[in-house]
Amino acid sequence: SLGEIANFLSFESISLPTIIGSQKVNICFLKTNNVYIELIEPTEENSPITNFAKEGGGFHHLCFEVDDIQQEIDRMVKNGAHLVVAPVKGFEDRLLAFLMLNLKKTKCKLIELIETKR
Repeated sequence: SLGEIANFLSFESISLPTIIGSQKVNICFLKTNNVYIELIEPTEENSPITNFAKEGGGFHHLCFEVDDIQQEIDRMVKNGAHLVVAPVKGFEDRLLAFLMLNLKKTKCKLIELIETKR
């Protein structure tokens, strides 16, 4: 269970599981110090993470909180990233977007940007 995982890893649960319909996922955040871990599970067979979950899951992407999501998208695209998901409302009604980095020697190429709460 979520509580068992949080307790075992000495994390504190900071959110209840929340379904994000637009992404077809159920998410929950855990926190330790200033590090947040997002647990993600698909809610539908055609979720963007269904295949990832079927293959055993694991580390999926990094997320960065930014003040101006469009400015950061423009900067990253100018430097070679590819926009995968244009800004949409997500967790806590905040804008988020996904970009794929053009890096050859790393497995983690997916970056999520989430706009700072206003």
